[in-house]
Amino acid sequence: MSVSDSDSSSSSYGADYKSLKQVSRERLLHEMLRSAKTGDSKSTWKVLIMDKLTVKIMSHSCKMADITDEGVSLVEDIYKRRQPLPAMDAIYFIQPTRENIIMFLSDMSGRKPLYRKAFVFFSSPIARELVMEIKKDAQVLPRIGALREMNLEYFTIDTQGFITNNERALEELFGDEENNRKAVACLNVMATRIATVFASLREFPFVRFRAAKSLDATTMTTFHDLIPTKLAAGVWDCLMKYKKTIPNFPQTETCELLIIDRTIDQIAPVIHEWTYDAMCHDLLNMEGNKFVHEVPSKTGGPPERKEVLLEDHDPIWVELRHAHIADASERLHEKMTSFISKNKAAQIQHGSRGSGEMSTRDLQKMVQALPQYSEQIDKLSLHVEIAGKINRIIRESGLRELGQLEQDLVFGDAGMKEVIKFLTSNEDTTRENKLRLLMILASIYPEKFEGEKGLNLIKVAKLTDDDAIAINNLRMLEGEPETKKTLMSSFPLNFDMHKKKRAARKDRSGEEETWQLSRFYPIVEELIEKVSKNELSKLDYPCLNDPSPTFHGTSLAGPITHNPPAHSMRSRRTPTWAKPRGSDDDGYSSDPVLRHASSDFKKMGQRIFIFIVGGATRSELRTCHKLTGKLRREVILGSSSIDDPAQYITKLKMLTAQEPSLDDLHI
Repeated sequence: MSVSDSDSSSSSYGADYKSLKQVSRERLLHEMLRSAKTGDSKSTWKVLIMDKLTVKIMSHSCKMADITDEGVSLVEDIYKRRQPLPAMDAIYFIQPTRENIIMFLSDMSGRKPLYRKAFVFFSSPIARELVMEIKKDAQVLPRIGALREMNLEYFTIDTQGFITNNERALEELFGDEENNRKAVACLNVMATRIATVFASLREFPFVRFRAAKSLDATTMTTFHDLIPTKLAAGVWDCLMKYKKTIPNFPQTETCELLIIDRTIDQIAPVIHEWTYDAMCHDLLNMEGNKFVHEVPSKTGGPPERKEVLLEDHDPIWVELRHAHIADASERLHEKMTSFISKNKAAQIQHGSRGSGEMSTRDLQKMVQALPQYSEQIDKLSLHVEIAGKINRIIRESGLRELGQLEQDLVFGDAGMKEVIKFLTSNEDTTRENKLRLLMILASIYPEKFEGEKGLNLIKVAKLTDDDAIAINNLRMLEGEPETKKTLMSSFPLNFDMHKKKRAARKDRSGEEETWQLSRFYPIVEELIEKVSKNELSKLDYPCLNDPSPTFHGTSLAGPITHNPPAHSMRSRRTPTWAKPRGSDDDGYSSDPVLRHASSDFKKMGQRIFIFIVGGATRSELRTCHKLTGKLRREVILGSSSIDDPAQYITKLKMLTAQEPSLDDLHI
């Protein structure tokens, strides 16, 4: 028996476009679970056995009800003691590790195996020696119904986003320069997992990466400098194997992949991003996408705690997640007002309150008193509560003033003087917010944190030694060139260049009308636009694919297939995340999974993938959605993890910490 590659034909923009999340879900449910119903599988119900990683892969793409619908009655952990079910078949979805193979062989060998038959699916390619180990077990071999490589080892976090679950990538890759063993292992895992995204979508990309920056021929290039280069080479190796082994895998380039790392933009992870999605994750202590709130008891008792997931199945979330928080709040008020105007019972209730203008909170309480509308109003009421909570935190913590200073710093409208003034006149600002402000300052003016100057700034902000570590590690990641240091230190402090304000971004707000505090954009926005226009420097961002007529000609400048000028729904509803009132919507159907995406995406050019080593941000994910509409090419963001500001700061502190756990450090 040989390992077969699971076959799916979800090629790029075919007759029925599907998002990465939809493709992943269908492959797991149909290609894996449903395929075990065929052949000599006679039992109706099956057991699904997974390891820690594959459980997460499954839960990011499918619900328990989906799995049950495919004939699975029991989900088990491969490492836990399990009850023998010799009359049932088992489906194994596991990583191809030696430990997992030992557990599988132990389950299925001997006179009394745990299950009747085993259908085995590996999340990534399995080593030849492990296949031989399975083959040489004469007892197990006849009990195997399938042995396949699914090549699906990533978590879909969004219709246009995935992570490889390398949570400690920043620490493992940028931490210890002396010991590269962990770093090499981390890059190998990451490369394999990135490649499985292309295996799922049946895409073969042009692979570009950010080249190492060396000052001159005598400067030694470090391991850190070569991270995108090494990862690109690893992904390329996997893709070359896929070309030979996966049926229907494209032989010519169908899309573009750009690999960069977190050092390219250290402002995006810590600046306050003012969209609804980012504010929820930044200010509300959410656990992943889980929000916990209190709802009135239906029996008249004390309020009940309720957990909700803010995900694609919630149409209001999909509509508002990339809107500016002020815009989202206004839209929610309008929705609540509209609901009342269309319901007679609500109008009667409203009439008893007097004719004055009502707040969104009053409207929410009123409709909650109408039990016949509870189902319709639940979702709306939830978002009114969330937006209200966010606006209260913004007000109470003086975030608007801080947010304005952050934006002014980034665009060169403020400098040291304004930061010192803010720190001395706003002493009640939280430590975390002061730290984030200084991290932005350090990213733009690294020389201000050298020696005594840096210590004085930390003192003025009343930050801890722990916080100073985060700032120093950020500067270390920036990789200040020696020549820049020499140049800076050779001038006296009163020299004019120290007084001149620097800008980390060019102002692009003229491109579209925006809300206040929404000028900031992550660096990836410029990079993706340059990829789309074929304007990326081939010196700074080389391509691994062999030079060919298509490479120098049409492919990188645009799609291979002609991109028709036909008017598409998607381009008509360009997502411009923070337009003022009176504008069109933000480009997102209120449908949870963009059911009409098929007709929109069919008229688009080739996909663009951008992968960030060391963690991505909500603003970068939002940018990919925005540019999909603007460029008429689906942009997919990948990263080792997706980090909120607090998580990123914790990871920065761990770069030089002595083996703490992620839970040990709090900002």
